[in-house]
Amino acid sequence: MRLRDKVALITGGARGIGKATVELFEREGAKVHACDLSFDDELTSKNVVRHKLDVTDFENWTAVVEAIIGEDGRIDILFNNAGTVLSYDGIAEIAIDDWNKVIAINQTGPFYGMKVVIPHMKTNGGGSIVNTSSIWGIAGAAGVSAYTASKAAVRYMSKNAALTYVGDGIRVNSIHPGIISTPMIDAQDSSITAAIVNITPMKRLGRPEEIAYGALFLASDESSFMTGAELVIDGGYTAP
Repeated sequence: MRLRDKVALITGGARGIGKATVELFEREGAKVHACDLSFDDELTSKNVVRHKLDVTDFENWTAVVEAIIGEDGRIDILFNNAGTVLSYDGIAEIAIDDWNKVIAINQTGPFYGMKVVIPHMKTNGGGSIVNTSSIWGIAGAAGVSAYTASKAAVRYMSKNAALTYVGDGIRVNSIHPGIISTPMIDAQDSSITAAIVNITPMKRLGRPEEIAYGALFLASDESSFMTGAELVIDGGYTAP
């Protein structure tokens, strides 16, 4: 029960890494508010509450957070996990609409989440924020221009928030998954997936629960001396 009596908000909570984290946080004792645009299965747990949330909509963020505060009085953990690749194009080729959509989801979404949640964390004496970046927020990659730009921004936005709010008892860290077996990865061209797996030293896809356990560590008091840090879980991809 590593999160006993904690209140957690998780975006992208319907599938993939987000779903695995919702399930793990609940098992570890948290009251979990799972947020996404839609959910695929029936709700079976009394300790998980679902909210429809478009992370690119600031008013939607405000309404969801106010509902959580109204129900539970606080938010101890914010896991900004929702994200998308959408376009594999380089800077010269990517459509402007695709660029704007990726930035809105991957970068502005976590910004909105922190902007709305941090004041409540300050009032309640602190909290832990975990932002999902990527190996491509650390290492370069050809193509995927909007994705890499947004994930690098998340990395440094996390450091900024960590340093700005450390005096308020708020810890902010980023998590950097390698290639993980999720619906988003399943939907991409298999040749892209194979190429990334081939240069990953462990030669396999990661599992969503392997990232969820990293998020659990950062969210819990076990990581109480960590803020502004990057937790890389990538099968060795960034080691060379």
